[in-house]
Amino acid sequence: MWHYVYILENNQGRQYVGSTNDVKKRLSKHNKGDVSHTAKFRPWEIRFACSFPKKEQALGFEKYLKSRSGTMFRYRHLVQNKTP
Repeated sequence: MWHYVYILENNQGRQYVGSTNDVKKRLSKHNKGDVSHTAKFRPWEIRFACSFPKKEQALGFEKYLKSRSGTMFRYRHLVQNKTP
């Protein structure tokens, strides 16, 4: 089973980084308000997603993207039109 790391963005430019094994289902949960961290900032759209063969790899990349250096990498290379 593949595992995914995704970046969501709302219409105000707020971003959320997460991981899942079903991106479409997870996006639906974010937009229904089922995820407490994103519920009040809806609606969300996927700006970036990548897949990994192992869950541990996806979790490692998610953790990196949430770090200080990973945040800069994210803005420079994955979602280039925004700055932190």
